[in-house]
Amino acid sequence: MKGENMNGNCCGTSSCGTERRFLTKKEKAEMLKEYRTELENELKGINEKIAELEGK
Repeated sequence: MKGENMNGNCCGTSSCGTERRFLTKKEKAEMLKEYRTELENELKGINEKIAELEGK
């Protein structure tokens, strides 16, 4: 599901071809978990960059 938005499509419009309009609760939960992991990884990268800039 990487590259999809919270609606389950790739670009937020109907121009991506066939797309589903309604996701199951399980699918939404999985997407949110993946999004959380991406945010956690981003935060780790930010913290590493701050430490690097501060010379730690």
